[in-house]
Amino acid sequence: MFIRRLAGTALIAAALIVAVLAGALAAPATAAPPARPGPPGIQSVTPITQVYTYGQKVAAVAVEYAAPVNPWELDADTFTVSDSIYNFRYNPIEDLARRADRTVTRVYTNDSIALNPYGRSTPGRYVIVELAAADPGGNTVIAEGRYVKVNPAQPTLVVQNEDVYARPGNGVGRGRVLSDASSTAYPLSGESVDLLADDFAYETFVQGGTVLPYAYHLPEDYDPSRDYPLVVILPGHGMGFNGANAGVQVAADIPATAWLQPEWTGADEDVIVLAPQNQRVGAAAESALMVALVKSFMGRFSVDAERVYASTVSYGSTLAWQTLATEPGLFTAVLLTGGFRVSAAQAAQIAAHPTPIWITHGTNDHLLPVAFARDSAVLLRDAYVAAGVDPADAAELIRYTEYGNDAFSEPDYHAAYGPTYEDASILQWLLGQKG
Repeated sequence: MFIRRLAGTALIAAALIVAVLAGALAAPATAAPPARPGPPGIQSVTPITQVYTYGQKVAAVAVEYAAPVNPWELDADTFTVSDSIYNFRYNPIEDLARRADRTVTRVYTNDSIALNPYGRSTPGRYVIVELAAADPGGNTVIAEGRYVKVNPAQPTLVVQNEDVYARPGNGVGRGRVLSDASSTAYPLSGESVDLLADDFAYETFVQGGTVLPYAYHLPEDYDPSRDYPLVVILPGHGMGFNGANAGVQVAADIPATAWLQPEWTGADEDVIVLAPQNQRVGAAAESALMVALVKSFMGRFSVDAERVYASTVSYGSTLAWQTLATEPGLFTAVLLTGGFRVSAAQAAQIAAHPTPIWITHGTNDHLLPVAFARDSAVLLRDAYVAAGVDPADAAELIRYTEYGNDAFSEPDYHAAYGPTYEDASILQWLLGQKG
């Protein structure tokens, strides 16, 4: 059986060879060579995000090709990038389906998925398409009921309007076509590169069966033999942990990432940042768990116990008031933006250990009335004076700034952290306080 099969196979092979040779002999001498395979096209589209004052946005896309790209054939019209105009601060979730084109500011090549601060091309197969931060589109944070999270399906689309060419081998000419112009809209296909947010470590603290996710950032040249100031970020209610939105307390707004950037702080001093993400179970329980985390964290890393600061957004103020009242001396100073009113009882407890506090609020805050902030400043100053602090010193210890609408670079007048953090002198004040 096996011999007959082998003989049959040999006969078939021989017949095929004869047929191929016959065809080759019959082909005309001028026959065209086989067609070159078509351009491989776009290989991937990766978003590069940045955290701006009012949250994380797609700052650029990295479009990948099969070979190094000719940068001299690229311009702002080569690509169209569109995205949802949805902003969780203003829009209903239905607006996630509404789109607009982004403004392309720079286009250049790179050998990695990264921005070039000068916008200059280096040989590489990635085309970096930078986008205007002021565009309404490209926000990555979306609402999920009373909470927010980073969108796992960011709706950014990229269209390549013009042919893209390979980098010519001798530096002359266009090079071969890597991808033909097309109306095809390419979705994001690579894991995002999240500038600054990726520099944080994300861990979980557990006490008494309660889980507290948190993010932290150590200076790049962290030295355990040195002591560093620690800034604890207490985010708004929607940035609390709901089981499916870990890490949004870093992405949703600027307070966590600002301390990594001298252009925000106005100082070159290295700072450790800790951003807890409490489950929303009430200020007393959340404060107690947050305090336990801070103390544990200070045991792990080289923190200057005389320079531990809190910076709050909205609901985070309730944790700050509770902590100042029940854990005197933990926080050296507090920056409290767009927050709740301190109670008279808390003010009296805080006054027993007078702490520098700077309160900021929007005059037309639509969620928490400005009276909350005005009343808090008065209550605290009066309590400090009643505790024996000179009135002039009390006014210096309890600072208050109120912002009109013109102070906000986006019209969310509840987000007082915006104009607060855009004023480096306030951040410098916080870092300047010492126990």
